[in-house]
Amino acid sequence: QVQLVESGGALVQPGGSLRLSCAASGSIFSINAMGWYRQAPGKQRELVAHTSGGSTNYAGSVAGRFTITRDNAKNTVDLQMNSLKPEDTAVYYCNALLKITARTPSNDYWGQGTQVTVSS
Repeated sequence: QVQLVESGGALVQPGGSLRLSCAASGSIFSINAMGWYRQAPGKQRELVAHTSGGSTNYAGSVAGRFTITRDNAKNTVDLQMNSLKPEDTAVYYCNALLKITARTPSNDYWGQGTQVTVSS
């Protein structure tokens, strides 16, 4: 059983900052990649930031404002969000592409999501 647990979502004013954290636990053999996605009301889930093998990539709308960091030893991934805008309001989901044994293929796992609301 694998669990991804997010934390850090909150209500914040425009221009403010938040840090989201995600911890993966359970029967994990290896993690190939971790990332953050978000889904705003009435919209599809979209990639926010992703890290794999030391490389990172960001959605154009957050590049320069958000920073993703991963701790391989702890199986955690954080998302530092600065200069937040109302359009960043969404439920943020942690994602991990991982293997539970050496022989099984990699599969996607998701957290339950954490609400980020940017409003004055």
